[in-house]
Amino acid sequence: MRKKLPLLGALSAFIVMAMPMLVLAAEKEAEKPALYATGWAVLPPLIAIVLALITKEVYSSLFLGVVVGGVLFAGADFAGILNHVFIDGMVGALSDPWNVGILIFLVFLGIMVAMLNLSGGSAAFGRWAAGKIKSRAAAQGSTVFLGMLIFIDDYFNCLTVGSVMRPLSDEYNVSRAKLAYLIDATAAPICIIAPISSWAAAVSGFVEGENGFTVFVRAIPYNFYAILTIVMMFALIGMKFDYGPMARFEKNASEKGDLFTVHDAAAAEAAEENAPINEKGKVVDLVVPILMLITGAVIGMIYTGKFFSGESFKDSFANADASVGLVLGCGVALILTVIFYSVRRVLPFKRCMDCVPEGFKQMVSPIAILTLAWSLKAMTDSLGLSDFVKKMIGNSGSSWMSFLPAIIFLIAVVLAFASGTSWGTFGMLIPIAIAATQNAPELMYVSISACMAGAVCGDHCSPISDTTIMSSAGAGVNHLAHVSTQLPYALTVAGVSFVAYLVAGFVKSWVISLPIGVVLMILTLVVIKKSFGTPISNLKEYTSDPQ
Repeated sequence: MRKKLPLLGALSAFIVMAMPMLVLAAEKEAEKPALYATGWAVLPPLIAIVLALITKEVYSSLFLGVVVGGVLFAGADFAGILNHVFIDGMVGALSDPWNVGILIFLVFLGIMVAMLNLSGGSAAFGRWAAGKIKSRAAAQGSTVFLGMLIFIDDYFNCLTVGSVMRPLSDEYNVSRAKLAYLIDATAAPICIIAPISSWAAAVSGFVEGENGFTVFVRAIPYNFYAILTIVMMFALIGMKFDYGPMARFEKNASEKGDLFTVHDAAAAEAAEENAPINEKGKVVDLVVPILMLITGAVIGMIYTGKFFSGESFKDSFANADASVGLVLGCGVALILTVIFYSVRRVLPFKRCMDCVPEGFKQMVSPIAILTLAWSLKAMTDSLGLSDFVKKMIGNSGSSWMSFLPAIIFLIAVVLAFASGTSWGTFGMLIPIAIAATQNAPELMYVSISACMAGAVCGDHCSPISDTTIMSSAGAGVNHLAHVSTQLPYALTVAGVSFVAYLVAGFVKSWVISLPIGVVLMILTLVVIKKSFGTPISNLKEYTSDPQ
């Protein structure tokens, strides 16, 4: 607390010094505050992110960011601050149908994961995979492959891959931080280049005046951040090294059997270890429910997109409501899984019902963080962060057309990092990119892809991103430990992607720019390995969990 007092004092001093400006803000119009669409709109998420990284405490940091947003919006009106923070922010976030659907989906998925573990299916898969997979590299590679197969939705990807691969990665002492990175790097980056996904549907909806699905497909080869992230994962696994904070986590896991390094997740680890193992469980008890989940998610998505009312498969995905579709699909899969386990006598009905509160408890932390993150987004929306960014791009984009993709990529990174949302960034920047490149179709595809890539990159780096939060939950690791270990990897790919967008802006061809990006990515990793890398091959490997 003594170390945190100067930081809190500085924040208090800022608020006091800003009071003259806040008094002016109190004299706002009913709809918009005096500080609307100014640089002050960046302050609430910036404060939340900086405090989270310094204090390593995400709940209070997010809440303080929300409070600062309320102060900037309402000025000296104390009642207005309370109303904006709690009513417009938290209550508004929890009353939004989309958000409620995501929370229900998380609870359903938590229950599903609890049943998978209690049935012995996850343990059986770990035993089966241990006979097939003989190294840490193979365990990490199989995690990446599974993440690439579950491309329907990033939320579904994060929690499903985590629950399935956690026993196997623990078996070979892959750190939970590395597992969280592999989960996060195969969630949004895979979904954003998959034509059949909730992300494709979202992006298609933001492309006005064009065939959204066609534009999305044409933009895929230019999505350098997503493609290079996949290249980087396989390169790190194949070259057997890590760098930055991740190297310490991996070294502790491999040499000491310490999967966490940051040990506030020890209670969850102990609960997993002390849970009784169901000897009746088989691999089929894991595979069948997972297939039900995937099938249910696909059917739920196309159902909301009017597939069963005559729409084509492509159009039904483009018009799908991912929140509702995932709830429907996961809910049906949950019911079928209870019936499946009861018929197989793996879990009696009462034990299945015991998983309901257990699954809910597992999701309490992600739900709390998501609620605060959504409330923070409500603060930035009310302060006009999107309009501020539009003004910035509108004033700079037209005179630097060849540099436009690289500029858009950087702005999208910053915006998604500050707001913690990819989809919100799409909505802000894609219409601007289309308007700025109306007379240059190929440059339009590059610029739209730069929006998507930058948004995914910023979302990947942000501690208040929902996918980052759920990747931490899926891996069972401390959230800020995941953020700090992942950040150097994401920034490395971002730097190479920026160069690739500079090239693409001039040559306007992915056939040239994408290979340049891939080669540059590999060369960068070779240099990093020689200069800073910790070779994992030199570390002791366990063939079973020493704990």
